[in-house]
Amino acid sequence: MIGLQYAAVAYVRNPVGMFVEELRRELHSSHTHADAHITILPPRPLLGSEEHAVEILQEICAAAQPFEVTMGDVESFIPATPTVFLRVAYGAYRMRELHDQFNVEGLEFCEPWPYMPHLTIVKADTYSEAEQVLKVARRRWENFRDGRKIRIDSVTFVKGNGERWVDVAPLRLGEVSLVEK
Repeated sequence: MIGLQYAAVAYVRNPVGMFVEELRRELHSSHTHADAHITILPPRPLLGSEEHAVEILQEICAAAQPFEVTMGDVESFIPATPTVFLRVAYGAYRMRELHDQFNVEGLEFCEPWPYMPHLTIVKADTYSEAEQVLKVARRRWENFRDGRKIRIDSVTFVKGNGERWVDVAPLRLGEVSLVEK
C-alpha cells in the first residue's frame, strides 16, 4: 500500500477535459475517479509539513503568470507503463518550468521518470488493453473539433494514496492566495 502522497495538478475543465473524461468512462470505467488534469508535480511524500508545502507553492504561483498549452497527439508510455495520454505539444516548456520551480525544499523528490507534461486518458491494467485504448483514442481525437488549447491559470495541491485524491489548496497563478488555516 502506498502511503500519503502529495502532487500539484492543473485541472482541465474545458472541452478537452470533458473529452478525456467521457472517453475514460467509456473505455476504462473502473478508473474514472480522477478529474481530467495535467500533473505538474507528480506524487511524492513531503519532506516537511503540509502547511509549509502550501506556502512554497503560493509564493511560486503568485510570481507565475497564466499561460496556454495546446494538446498534441494521443500517445502512450508503452512499454514503460500501460498509460495512454494526450501530449502537451505547445507550451510544454512552461509546464516544465513550473515543475522545476515546485520541486524544491519540502516538495523536492527524485522522480523515477523524466517529467513530461501530458493529460492521462487511461492508465490501463494491461498492455494489450492500453494498445486497444490507444487505437480508439487516436481515432476519436482525430475527430475532435473543439479547440485543443488549455488555459493554465490555477494549480491545485492535492493529497492521496495513489488511487483517491483530495484537494488541499487551490492556487491561482499571478495572484497572492490566502489559504485558510
